[in-house]
Amino acid sequence: MTRTLTIFAFLMAFPAGMALADDDCFVPMADWQPREAVAQLAKDKGWTLRRIKIDDGCYELDGRDGQGRRIEVTIHPATLEVIEIEFEDDDDDRPRQEREGHSDD
Repeated sequence: MTRTLTIFAFLMAFPAGMALADDDCFVPMADWQPREAVAQLAKDKGWTLRRIKIDDGCYELDGRDGQGRRIEVTIHPATLEVIEIEFEDDDDDRPRQEREGHSDD
């Protein structure tokens, strides 16, 4: 019974919206900016695009930033606001044997 009350108190302490992921976009498709606008945003920021896709209702860009680092960027589809930028490890480009510490020597 105490455990149930503790869980209930914990859930009541947070608004219902907090359970949703911060990087999800809930926008009707009619309100989305076109892909061309997303590509122009990337160009204006000096990013080189590899791919534009949709993930969790947001635009997600894969490419490289102005310094050549691999990036994954989450963009709000209506406002084109940058929600999140993740810098990817270039280690992923190495052959699997090198990543796992194996060598042919």
